[in-house]
Amino acid sequence: MRNDLWEATYEISLDCGDHFKRVGNSREALEVLMTCWPKPAGKNFKVAKRACLGALRGNVSSVVAAQAFLNAAKEVGLLTP
Repeated sequence: MRNDLWEATYEISLDCGDHFKRVGNSREALEVLMTCWPKPAGKNFKVAKRACLGALRGNVSSVVAAQAFLNAAKEVGLLTP
């Protein structure tokens, strides 16, 4: 597995805004996607999960994984301003 730090770190709001988490690589993103993503997940959830897993395996670029996660977080309103 390679190091896939993203160019930017994204802050997301969890538990109705009570908790915040910074996500800066595919491992952190996959952890959030798998453990505390809201339901319904949205159509971009699966895309983000696959992209982050692919980045960890070295099959997908970290830029693609970061954009997929960003799209999924925007879709369900988790991205903080």
